[in-house]
Amino acid sequence: MTETENKEKLNSAGAAGSGTGSAGAPASVSGSGSAAGAGTPGTPGTPGTPGTPGAGAPGTPGARPALSPARIFHLVLLVLQSLLSAGVLYYIFAGGLLPAGLSFAGAAAILVTFVISMFLQLHGHGALRSAGAILSIFLCGMLVFGFLYLQRIDRTLTAISDAQMQTDEMVVVVRSDDPAETIEDTAGYRFGISSTGSTDRLTEMIADIESRIATVPEVTEYPSPVEQGNALLAGETDALIYNSAITSMMDEVIENYSDQVRIIYTKEFTYEVSQDGSADAASAGDQQTSDPSAAAGTDPQPSQADLPITERAFNVYISGIDVSGPISTTSRSDVNIIMTVNARTHKILLTTTPRDYYVTIPGISGDARDKLTHAGIYGIGASMATLENLYDTHMDEYIRINFTSLIRIVDVLGGVDVQSEYSFSAGGYNFTQGLNHLDGQAALAFSRERYSFASGDNQRGRNQQAVLTAIIEKMQSASVLRNADEVMQVISECMQTSMSKDDMTSLISAQIASNPHWTVESQQATGFGDTQPTYSMGSMQLYVMWPDNEVLPGLSEKIAKTLAE
Repeated sequence: MTETENKEKLNSAGAAGSGTGSAGAPASVSGSGSAAGAGTPGTPGTPGTPGTPGAGAPGTPGARPALSPARIFHLVLLVLQSLLSAGVLYYIFAGGLLPAGLSFAGAAAILVTFVISMFLQLHGHGALRSAGAILSIFLCGMLVFGFLYLQRIDRTLTAISDAQMQTDEMVVVVRSDDPAETIEDTAGYRFGISSTGSTDRLTEMIADIESRIATVPEVTEYPSPVEQGNALLAGETDALIYNSAITSMMDEVIENYSDQVRIIYTKEFTYEVSQDGSADAASAGDQQTSDPSAAAGTDPQPSQADLPITERAFNVYISGIDVSGPISTTSRSDVNIIMTVNARTHKILLTTTPRDYYVTIPGISGDARDKLTHAGIYGIGASMATLENLYDTHMDEYIRINFTSLIRIVDVLGGVDVQSEYSFSAGGYNFTQGLNHLDGQAALAFSRERYSFASGDNQRGRNQQAVLTAIIEKMQSASVLRNADEVMQVISECMQTSMSKDDMTSLISAQIASNPHWTVESQQATGFGDTQPTYSMGSMQLYVMWPDNEVLPGLSEKIAKTLAE
């Protein structure tokens, strides 16, 4: 046989092997005419294609079964449960709100219930699998609630802690009948200024006005806001530039002042302050020092910074303000309370100082005296330094509270029980001597009243202490948990503090761990009413209260004793 004939026979055999088996024809075992061929199973006669185990169509040998809708549902449920579990575990351990024992117990419960629900759904049958799904759905609901609750607390603590920003709201005002509608309309106007408040913000405001009216404004400086306001109303100047915090002071000394002027331009200047509030005091005036203790001329107490906050004793300055804008807005401080906290003995001492106390403002007024409330317009550090000087102590932290938000705080707590020393009426409410259950509006009226008492501001301070004490007592009760989410929301909107988030979570964790009852005591600075000029308002005679120097040493001693216990 010739070579050509051999090739033809081989080609003929290969062609026969490559043909697809027809009906009634046996399928080729090898897929090619050669012994080495390995055709795909189920596809007879395909040459040279290796068989692929497990890749056949459904029903063919080696095929992977498709997931049923029920199984997909169970898998999705378990994935959702695992994600929610991870989120809750993150906030439990990273947030530090729960003590270690409760944290590990909670983590164990979450993991065990996840394993149980997973086993029932993946390996159970019939009723057991359905029970696993029901358990998983229930746990997902609980985990969603826990996740959102812990997240809200974490965000609230972040929002109110480490207060590092202060806001000065500067305004331009003209007479109410002035034709100017915008700041651009004041080109060629004479501007009156006063150095009361932050000179830095005043300089920035003048530069801003210059950029808007495209000319250098004509500026006249007056000794005090009173002379400044009177100059505008007398037509000696066309517009005024000042911090909006001064408006309420002007209303006190110039009759119907706000009705006679109109704000045409407002600009907010936000700047960073230090944790103890001292940096904003330094920015408020060229004479100020950056350390309130140094400005006050007192020696700071030995640092306890190396101790956990749950083992420290410290002073917190509570400043009650009344502003419509952000809580960080510079304002007079109408409520001035030193809260001395001893976390070792679980004692709190509240020391209230009347807003009209006639004092010097370290680093600001020199030897001249001013009302304590006026210190707030120079920054919270100025108020802290003033109280440090007065009581020979050191302020470690501060809390600023918008006192009008007291209404909301009391309401979300479900009202508070306040002890009243006297029976009196105020704001449309009648208060009886003894225990009174008050809602928010009633608590605010109770806190603000002074004209019903012979001692005026002295009694108002004691009433404010009574309300604050009632709030602290209510916050320790289990009933607050019923609407804790709303409590957190209100607190985040009306409070700002220099305390760190870690310190606050440590205190909360310690409270949850042992639930100690805090003992709250109060004391009140007293004085004698008089009419005197003040540093901030110039020669204008204002009502002030001279400190009672026989009472102050005893108050200072009790603060020191509470810290030392």
